[in-house]
Amino acid sequence: MDFKTAIKVALAADTVSIAVMELVDNAIIAMTPGAMDAHLSDSLFWSALLGGFAVAFLITTPVNKWMIGRGKGHAVVHAFH
Repeated sequence: MDFKTAIKVALAADTVSIAVMELVDNAIIAMTPGAMDAHLSDSLFWSALLGGFAVAFLITTPVNKWMIGRGKGHAVVHAFH
């Protein structure tokens, strides 16, 4: 596939999923008291990050399922396998 088509497929496959994941993850970290000031050596940093990822996973899974059911998202990539 040419570069232009590859860019379109990549954007169609991942943009919504990644955007939702980032929004949720960053919101969880921002709402966790002290997490924004935590350092890499602090367990608060890692627990807020992992907690944000866990919540984001729970939210993005139904989003991805819905998109795939409509022939969007990762379903777009399957046409090129």
